[in-house]
Amino acid sequence: MLVGVDLRDGRTGSALLDYTCEESVAELAELAHSAGAEVLGSTIQKREKPDPTTLIGRGKVTEIKAWAEEVKADFVLFDENLTSGQQRNLERVLEARVLDRTQLILDIFARHARTREGRLQVELAQLSYLLPRLTGRGVAMSRLGGGIGTRGPGESKLETDRRRIAKRIDKLKADLEKVRSIRRLQRGKRTAVPIETVALAGYTNAGKSTLFNALTQAGVLADQKMFATLDPTIRPLELPSRRRVLLSDTVGFIRNLPTTLVEAFRATLEEVVEAAMILHVVDLSSAGRAEQTRQVDRILSELGAQEKPQLLVLNKSDSVEIAEAKAIERAERGAGSRLEVVVVSAKTGSGLDTLAKTIDRVLPTDFERVHYRFDHNQGDKLELLYRSGQVLVRTDDDLGVAVTADVPPAVRSRLADFQSAERP
Repeated sequence: MLVGVDLRDGRTGSALLDYTCEESVAELAELAHSAGAEVLGSTIQKREKPDPTTLIGRGKVTEIKAWAEEVKADFVLFDENLTSGQQRNLERVLEARVLDRTQLILDIFARHARTREGRLQVELAQLSYLLPRLTGRGVAMSRLGGGIGTRGPGESKLETDRRRIAKRIDKLKADLEKVRSIRRLQRGKRTAVPIETVALAGYTNAGKSTLFNALTQAGVLADQKMFATLDPTIRPLELPSRRRVLLSDTVGFIRNLPTTLVEAFRATLEEVVEAAMILHVVDLSSAGRAEQTRQVDRILSELGAQEKPQLLVLNKSDSVEIAEAKAIERAERGAGSRLEVVVVSAKTGSGLDTLAKTIDRVLPTDFERVHYRFDHNQGDKLELLYRSGQVLVRTDDDLGVAVTADVPPAVRSRLADFQSAERP
Protein backbone atom coordinates (compact mmCIF):
# COMPACT_ATOMS: atom_id res chain seq x y z
CA MET A 1 0.00 0.00 0.00
CA LEU A 2 1.31 3.43 -0.97
CA VAL A 3 0.53 6.51 1.13
CA GLY A 4 1.19 10.04 -0.11
CA VAL A 5 0.90 13.15 2.04
CA ASP A 6 -0.08 16.48 0.48
CA LEU A 7 1.08 19.05 3.03
CA ARG A 8 0.05 22.67 2.58
CA ASP A 9 1.59 24.34 5.60
CA GLY A 10 3.68 26.79 3.58
CA ARG A 11 6.95 24.99 4.35
CA THR A 12 6.85 21.70 2.50
CA GLY A 13 3.50 22.02 0.79
CA SER A 14 3.22 20.48 -2.67
CA ALA A 15 1.62 23.69 -3.88
CA LEU A 16 5.08 25.27 -3.68
CA LEU A 17 6.82 22.46 -5.56
CA ASP A 18 7.24 21.83 -9.27
CA TYR A 19 5.54 18.44 -9.06
CA THR A 20 2.27 17.23 -7.60
CA CYS A 21 1.75 14.75 -4.81
CA GLU A 22 0.16 12.39 -7.36
CA GLU A 23 3.30 12.51 -9.52
CA SER A 24 5.47 11.80 -6.49
CA VAL A 25 3.34 8.78 -5.51
CA ALA A 26 3.49 7.50 -9.10
CA GLU A 27 7.29 7.68 -8.90
CA LEU A 28 7.13 5.87 -5.55
CA ALA A 29 5.22 3.09 -7.30
CA GLU A 30 8.07 2.78 -9.84
CA LEU A 31 10.56 2.62 -6.98
CA ALA A 32 8.50 -0.10 -5.27
CA HIS A 33 8.43 -2.09 -8.52
CA SER A 34 12.21 -1.74 -8.79
CA ALA A 35 12.49 -3.19 -5.28
CA GLY A 36 10.42 -6.22 -6.35
CA ALA A 37 7.16 -5.19 -4.68
CA GLU A 38 3.64 -5.43 -6.06
CA VAL A 39 1.62 -2.26 -5.52
CA LEU A 40 -1.94 -3.08 -4.43
CA GLY A 41 -3.20 0.48 -4.20
CA SER A 42 -2.46 4.02 -3.07
CA THR A 43 -4.05 6.88 -1.18
CA ILE A 44 -3.23 10.54 -0.58
CA GLN A 45 -3.95 12.42 2.63
CA LYS A 46 -4.24 16.22 2.44
CA ARG A 47 -3.30 18.07 5.60
CA GLU A 48 -2.42 21.59 6.60
CA LYS A 49 0.51 20.26 8.63
CA PRO A 50 1.87 16.82 9.54
CA ASP A 51 0.49 15.00 12.56
CA PRO A 52 3.43 14.59 14.98
CA THR A 53 2.22 11.17 16.11
CA THR A 54 1.26 9.41 12.87
CA LEU A 55 1.98 12.00 10.12
CA ILE A 56 -1.46 11.48 8.55
CA GLY A 57 -3.85 11.54 11.53
CA ARG A 58 -5.69 8.84 13.46
CA GLY A 59 -8.75 8.68 11.20
CA LYS A 60 -6.69 8.09 8.06
CA VAL A 61 -4.61 5.45 9.85
CA THR A 62 -7.80 3.55 10.76
CA GLU A 63 -8.97 3.75 7.14
CA ILE A 64 -5.62 2.46 5.82
CA LYS A 65 -5.63 -0.40 8.35
CA ALA A 66 -9.03 -1.65 7.13
CA TRP A 67 -7.92 -1.27 3.53
CA ALA A 68 -4.58 -3.06 4.07
CA GLU A 69 -6.32 -5.96 5.85
CA GLU A 70 -8.82 -6.26 3.02
CA VAL A 71 -6.19 -6.58 0.29
CA LYS A 72 -3.75 -8.46 2.56
CA ALA A 73 -0.88 -5.99 2.17
CA ASP A 74 2.46 -7.06 3.64
CA PHE A 75 3.63 -3.52 4.33
CA VAL A 76 2.63 0.12 3.98
CA LEU A 77 4.99 2.49 2.17
CA PHE A 78 4.94 6.24 2.89
CA ASP A 79 6.11 8.84 0.38
CA GLU A 80 7.60 10.91 3.23
CA ASN A 81 10.39 10.41 5.72
CA LEU A 82 9.00 9.19 9.04
CA THR A 83 10.43 9.86 12.47
CA SER A 84 11.18 6.83 14.63
CA GLY A 85 8.14 7.65 16.79
CA GLN A 86 5.80 7.97 13.83
CA GLN A 87 7.01 4.71 12.35
CA ARG A 88 6.61 2.89 15.68
CA ASN A 89 3.10 4.30 16.24
CA LEU A 90 2.01 3.42 12.69
CA GLU A 91 3.30 -0.15 12.94
CA ARG A 92 1.52 -0.65 16.27
CA VAL A 93 -1.84 0.53 14.93
CA LEU A 94 -1.62 -0.91 11.42
CA GLU A 95 -0.16 -4.22 12.64
CA ALA A 96 1.94 -4.27 9.48
CA ARG A 97 5.46 -3.27 8.54
CA VAL A 98 5.84 0.43 7.71
CA LEU A 99 8.58 1.86 5.46
CA ASP A 100 9.28 5.37 4.24
CA ARG A 101 10.69 6.65 0.94
CA THR A 102 14.31 6.77 2.12
CA GLN A 103 14.21 3.20 3.43
CA LEU A 104 12.88 2.02 0.07
CA ILE A 105 15.61 3.81 -1.89
CA LEU A 106 18.25 2.42 0.45
CA ASP A 107 16.85 -1.08 -0.08
CA ILE A 108 17.05 -0.66 -3.88
CA PHE A 109 20.64 0.55 -3.61
CA ALA A 110 21.49 -2.45 -1.42
CA ARG A 111 20.02 -4.81 -4.03
CA HIS A 112 21.96 -3.29 -6.92
CA ALA A 113 25.37 -2.66 -5.33
CA ARG A 114 27.83 -5.10 -6.91
CA THR A 115 31.33 -3.87 -6.07
CA ARG A 116 32.90 -3.66 -2.63
CA GLU A 117 32.84 0.13 -2.91
CA GLY A 118 29.13 0.13 -3.72
CA ARG A 119 28.31 -2.12 -0.78
CA LEU A 120 30.37 0.04 1.58
CA GLN A 121 28.57 3.16 0.43
CA VAL A 122 25.12 1.60 0.80
CA GLU A 123 25.86 0.23 4.28
CA LEU A 124 27.17 3.64 5.38
CA ALA A 125 24.00 5.31 4.10
CA GLN A 126 21.78 2.75 5.82
CA LEU A 127 23.50 3.06 9.20
CA SER A 128 23.67 6.88 8.97
CA TYR A 129 19.91 6.86 8.39
CA LEU A 130 19.28 4.39 11.20
CA LEU A 131 21.47 5.85 13.96
CA PRO A 132 19.32 8.90 14.85
CA ARG A 133 16.20 6.69 14.76
CA LEU A 134 17.32 4.24 17.43
CA THR A 135 15.64 6.11 20.29
CA GLY A 136 12.73 4.15 21.72
CA ARG A 137 13.04 1.07 19.52
CA GLY A 138 14.32 -1.05 22.39
CA VAL A 139 13.97 -4.74 21.65
CA ALA A 140 12.85 -4.00 18.09
CA MET A 141 16.48 -3.25 17.22
CA SER A 142 16.89 -7.00 16.73
CA ARG A 143 15.87 -6.18 13.14
CA LEU A 144 19.55 -5.38 12.54
CA GLY A 145 20.20 -9.12 12.55
CA GLY A 146 22.85 -11.14 14.40
CA GLY A 147 26.04 -9.72 15.74
CA ILE A 148 24.80 -7.38 18.47
CA GLY A 149 26.79 -8.61 21.46
CA THR A 150 26.35 -8.67 25.19
CA ARG A 151 25.69 -5.54 27.23
CA GLY A 152 28.29 -3.90 29.42
CA PRO A 153 27.65 -3.34 33.12
CA GLY A 154 24.80 -0.88 33.52
CA GLU A 155 24.53 -0.34 29.75
CA SER A 156 21.16 -0.55 28.02
CA LYS A 157 20.71 -2.40 24.77
CA LEU A 158 19.90 0.89 23.08
CA GLU A 159 23.24 2.34 24.16
CA THR A 160 25.01 -0.81 23.00
CA ASP A 161 23.34 -0.61 19.60
CA ARG A 162 24.17 3.06 19.22
CA ARG A 163 27.82 2.56 20.19
CA ARG A 164 28.31 -0.41 17.86
CA ILE A 165 26.64 1.31 14.93
CA ALA A 166 28.70 4.48 15.48
CA LYS A 167 31.86 2.37 15.55
CA ARG A 168 30.85 0.62 12.33
CA ILE A 169 30.12 3.98 10.67
CA ASP A 170 33.62 5.20 11.57
CA LYS A 171 35.09 2.02 10.06
CA LEU A 172 33.06 2.43 6.85
CA LYS A 173 34.12 6.07 6.51
CA ALA A 174 37.77 5.05 6.90
CA ASP A 175 37.36 2.32 4.26
CA LEU A 176 35.67 4.76 1.88
CA GLU A 177 38.46 7.27 2.40
CA LYS A 178 40.83 4.56 1.18
CA VAL A 179 38.59 4.18 -1.86
CA ARG A 180 38.79 7.93 -2.46
CA SER A 181 42.58 7.77 -2.20
CA ILE A 182 42.69 4.97 -4.76
CA ARG A 183 40.37 6.95 -7.04
CA ARG A 184 42.56 10.03 -6.72
CA LEU A 185 45.59 7.92 -7.62
CA GLN A 186 43.79 6.41 -10.61
CA ARG A 187 42.60 9.86 -11.67
CA GLY A 188 46.14 11.15 -11.38
CA LYS A 189 47.37 8.37 -13.67
CA ARG A 190 44.63 9.21 -16.17
CA THR A 191 45.64 12.87 -16.02
CA ALA A 192 49.23 11.91 -16.80
CA VAL A 193 47.92 10.32 -19.98
CA PRO A 194 46.14 13.28 -21.60
CA ILE A 195 42.62 11.91 -22.08
CA GLU A 196 39.63 14.00 -21.06
CA THR A 197 36.70 12.45 -19.16
CA VAL A 198 33.08 12.99 -20.17
CA ALA A 199 30.52 12.02 -17.50
CA LEU A 200 26.95 10.91 -18.03
CA ALA A 201 24.51 12.34 -15.50
CA GLY A 202 20.74 12.39 -15.34
CA TYR A 203 17.57 11.32 -13.62
CA THR A 204 17.25 7.64 -12.87
CA ASN A 205 15.77 5.63 -15.75
CA ALA A 206 16.63 8.34 -18.31
CA GLY A 207 18.54 5.77 -20.38
CA LYS A 208 22.13 6.65 -19.38
CA SER A 209 23.39 3.06 -19.35
CA THR A 210 21.71 2.29 -22.69
CA LEU A 211 23.37 5.38 -24.17
CA PHE A 212 26.68 4.39 -22.56
CA ASN A 213 26.46 0.94 -24.15
CA ALA A 214 25.48 2.37 -27.54
CA LEU A 215 28.49 4.70 -27.59
CA THR A 216 31.12 2.34 -26.13
CA GLN A 217 29.72 -1.22 -26.58
CA ALA A 218 30.48 -1.71 -22.89
CA GLY A 219 27.71 -4.20 -22.06
CA VAL A 220 26.70 -2.42 -18.83
CA LEU A 221 23.39 -3.57 -17.31
CA ALA A 222 20.58 -1.48 -18.80
CA ASP A 223 17.20 -2.02 -17.15
CA GLN A 224 13.89 -0.17 -17.00
CA LYS A 225 14.02 -0.46 -13.22
CA MET A 226 15.19 2.60 -11.31
CA PHE A 227 18.79 2.66 -10.09
CA ALA A 228 19.72 -0.41 -12.14
CA THR A 229 23.27 0.97 -12.32
CA LEU A 230 25.08 2.04 -9.14
CA ASP A 231 28.74 1.27 -9.65
CA PRO A 232 30.58 3.71 -11.95
CA THR A 233 31.97 2.38 -15.22
CA ILE A 234 34.57 4.10 -17.40
CA ARG A 235 35.25 3.15 -21.03
CA PRO A 236 37.24 4.79 -23.85
CA LEU A 237 35.32 6.51 -26.62
CA GLU A 238 36.85 7.48 -29.97
CA LEU A 239 35.38 10.66 -31.45
CA PRO A 240 35.04 11.36 -35.19
CA SER A 241 38.35 13.27 -35.24
CA ARG A 242 40.02 10.12 -33.82
CA ARG A 243 40.48 11.99 -30.57
CA ARG A 244 39.90 9.72 -27.58
CA VAL A 245 38.03 10.52 -24.38
CA LEU A 246 36.89 8.49 -21.38
CA LEU A 247 33.13 8.14 -20.92
CA SER A 248 31.91 7.63 -17.34
CA ASP A 249 28.49 6.17 -16.43
CA THR A 250 27.32 7.14 -12.93
CA VAL A 251 24.40 6.55 -10.58
CA GLY A 252 21.11 8.18 -11.50
CA PHE A 253 19.56 11.01 -9.51
CA ILE A 254 16.04 11.34 -8.12
CA ARG A 255 14.00 14.00 -6.34
CA ASN A 256 14.35 13.92 -2.57
CA LEU A 257 17.49 11.82 -2.90
CA PRO A 258 18.41 11.03 0.72
CA THR A 259 21.24 13.21 2.02
CA THR A 260 22.89 10.12 3.48
CA LEU A 261 23.14 8.65 -0.03
CA VAL A 262 24.59 11.82 -1.54
CA GLU A 263 27.25 11.83 1.17
CA ALA A 264 27.95 8.09 0.96
CA PHE A 265 28.24 8.13 -2.84
CA ARG A 266 30.42 11.23 -2.96
CA ALA A 267 33.44 9.09 -3.88
CA THR A 268 31.53 7.78 -6.89
CA LEU A 269 30.09 11.17 -7.83
CA GLU A 270 33.58 12.68 -7.84
CA GLU A 271 33.80 11.32 -11.39
CA VAL A 272 31.16 13.89 -12.36
CA VAL A 273 32.93 16.70 -10.51
CA GLU A 274 36.29 15.93 -12.13
CA ALA A 275 34.95 15.47 -15.66
CA ALA A 276 35.81 17.96 -18.40
CA MET A 277 32.20 17.92 -19.60
CA ILE A 278 28.84 16.51 -18.47
CA LEU A 279 26.29 14.86 -20.74
CA HIS A 280 23.00 15.59 -18.99
CA VAL A 281 20.69 12.81 -20.23
CA VAL A 282 16.95 13.55 -20.15
CA ASP A 283 14.04 11.19 -20.88
CA LEU A 284 12.28 12.97 -23.74
CA SER A 285 9.14 10.85 -23.25
CA SER A 286 8.70 11.63 -19.54
CA ALA A 287 5.83 13.90 -18.56
CA GLY A 288 7.94 15.15 -15.64
CA ARG A 289 10.91 15.96 -17.87
CA ALA A 290 11.27 19.63 -16.82
CA GLU A 291 11.14 18.88 -13.09
CA GLN A 292 13.57 15.95 -13.46
CA THR A 293 16.00 18.25 -15.27
CA ARG A 294 15.79 20.78 -12.45
CA GLN A 295 16.38 18.08 -9.84
CA VAL A 296 19.55 16.91 -11.61
CA ASP A 297 20.79 20.51 -11.92
CA ARG A 298 20.17 21.00 -8.20
CA ILE A 299 22.19 17.92 -7.23
CA LEU A 300 25.00 18.88 -9.61
CA SER A 301 25.02 22.26 -7.89
CA GLU A 302 25.27 20.58 -4.48
CA LEU A 303 28.25 18.59 -5.77
CA GLY A 304 29.95 21.77 -7.01
CA ALA A 305 29.68 20.73 -10.67
CA GLN A 306 27.19 23.37 -11.81
CA GLU A 307 29.88 25.33 -13.70
CA LYS A 308 30.96 22.34 -15.75
CA PRO A 309 30.22 22.56 -19.50
CA GLN A 310 27.03 20.58 -20.20
CA LEU A 311 25.44 19.03 -23.26
CA LEU A 312 21.74 18.35 -22.89
CA VAL A 313 21.02 14.95 -24.44
CA LEU A 314 17.29 14.41 -25.06
CA ASN A 315 17.07 10.62 -25.13
CA LYS A 316 14.28 8.18 -26.12
CA SER A 317 13.26 10.16 -29.22
CA ASP A 318 11.82 6.89 -30.57
CA SER A 319 9.08 7.14 -27.91
CA VAL A 320 7.64 10.50 -29.03
CA GLU A 321 6.40 12.07 -32.25
CA ILE A 322 9.03 13.77 -34.42
CA ALA A 323 7.20 17.11 -34.26
CA GLU A 324 7.05 16.96 -30.46
CA ALA A 325 10.76 16.10 -30.20
CA LYS A 326 11.68 19.04 -32.44
CA ALA A 327 9.46 21.42 -30.45
CA ILE A 328 11.12 20.38 -27.18
CA GLU A 329 14.55 20.71 -28.76
CA ARG A 330 13.75 24.26 -29.95
CA ALA A 331 12.50 25.20 -26.50
CA GLU A 332 15.65 23.89 -24.83
CA ARG A 333 17.87 25.66 -27.35
CA GLY A 334 16.00 28.88 -26.66
CA ALA A 335 16.75 28.53 -22.95
CA GLY A 336 20.45 28.91 -23.79
CA SER A 337 21.70 27.53 -20.48
CA ARG A 338 23.88 24.78 -22.00
CA LEU A 339 26.45 24.47 -24.77
CA GLU A 340 24.30 22.39 -27.10
CA VAL A 341 21.12 20.31 -27.25
CA VAL A 342 21.15 16.96 -29.05
CA VAL A 343 18.16 14.65 -29.66
CA VAL A 344 19.03 10.94 -29.71
CA SER A 345 17.61 7.48 -29.29
CA ALA A 346 20.10 5.21 -27.57
CA LYS A 347 17.79 2.30 -28.34
CA THR A 348 17.70 2.75 -32.13
CA GLY A 349 21.00 4.62 -32.57
CA SER A 350 19.36 7.70 -34.03
CA GLY A 351 21.35 10.89 -33.44
CA LEU A 352 24.41 9.17 -31.94
CA ASP A 353 26.67 10.32 -34.79
CA THR A 354 25.53 13.90 -34.21
CA LEU A 355 26.17 13.51 -30.48
CA ALA A 356 29.73 12.25 -31.05
CA LYS A 357 30.46 15.13 -33.45
CA THR A 358 29.03 17.64 -30.98
CA ILE A 359 31.17 16.28 -28.13
CA ASP A 360 34.19 16.47 -30.42
CA ARG A 361 33.43 20.07 -31.34
CA VAL A 362 32.59 21.61 -27.97
CA LEU A 363 34.71 19.61 -25.52
CA PRO A 364 36.96 22.19 -23.84
CA THR A 365 40.59 21.90 -24.82
CA ASP A 366 43.79 23.90 -24.82
CA PHE A 367 45.26 22.16 -27.85
CA GLU A 368 48.14 23.82 -29.69
CA ARG A 369 49.29 23.17 -33.26
CA VAL A 370 52.79 21.65 -33.36
CA HIS A 371 55.05 20.16 -36.07
CA TYR A 372 56.95 16.94 -35.32
CA ARG A 373 59.47 14.66 -37.01
CA PHE A 374 59.95 11.03 -35.97
CA ASP A 375 62.20 8.19 -37.06
CA HIS A 376 60.54 5.12 -38.57
CA ASN A 377 61.17 3.15 -35.37
CA GLN A 378 59.30 5.66 -33.19
CA GLY A 379 55.81 4.40 -33.86
CA ASP A 380 54.89 4.65 -30.18
CA LYS A 381 55.24 8.45 -30.39
CA LEU A 382 53.00 8.54 -33.46
CA GLU A 383 50.46 6.33 -31.70
CA LEU A 384 50.37 8.79 -28.78
CA LEU A 385 49.64 11.65 -31.17
CA TYR A 386 46.81 9.75 -32.85
CA ARG A 387 45.36 8.63 -29.51
CA SER A 388 45.56 11.91 -27.59
CA GLY A 389 45.77 14.63 -30.22
CA GLN A 390 44.38 15.45 -33.64
CA VAL A 391 46.72 14.66 -36.51
CA LEU A 392 46.13 17.13 -39.35
CA VAL A 393 48.95 16.40 -41.83
CA ARG A 394 51.32 13.44 -42.17
CA THR A 395 54.17 12.94 -44.65
CA ASP A 396 56.29 9.79 -44.87
CA ASP A 397 59.74 9.85 -46.52
CA ASP A 398 63.06 7.98 -46.38
CA LEU A 399 64.15 9.87 -43.25
CA GLY A 400 61.05 9.23 -41.21
CA VAL A 401 57.63 10.75 -40.59
CA ALA A 402 56.71 14.45 -40.45
CA VAL A 403 53.47 15.35 -38.70
CA THR A 404 51.40 18.44 -37.91
CA ALA A 405 48.98 17.90 -35.06
CA ASP A 406 46.85 19.74 -32.50
CA VAL A 407 47.98 18.42 -29.12
CA PRO A 408 47.23 19.08 -25.43
CA PRO A 409 49.89 20.36 -23.00
CA ALA A 410 50.74 16.92 -21.55
CA VAL A 411 51.54 15.56 -25.02
CA ARG A 412 53.56 18.65 -25.92
CA SER A 413 55.63 18.10 -22.81
CA ARG A 414 56.26 14.42 -23.53
CA LEU A 415 57.14 14.98 -27.19
CA ALA A 416 59.07 18.24 -26.81
CA ASP A 417 62.32 16.66 -28.10
CA PHE A 418 60.65 15.76 -31.40
CA GLN A 419 59.27 19.18 -32.34
CA SER A 420 60.34 20.49 -35.73
CA ALA A 421 60.39 23.95 -37.26
CA GLU A 422 59.60 22.48 -40.69
CA ARG A 423 56.08 21.92 -41.91
CA PRO A 424 55.42 18.42 -43.29
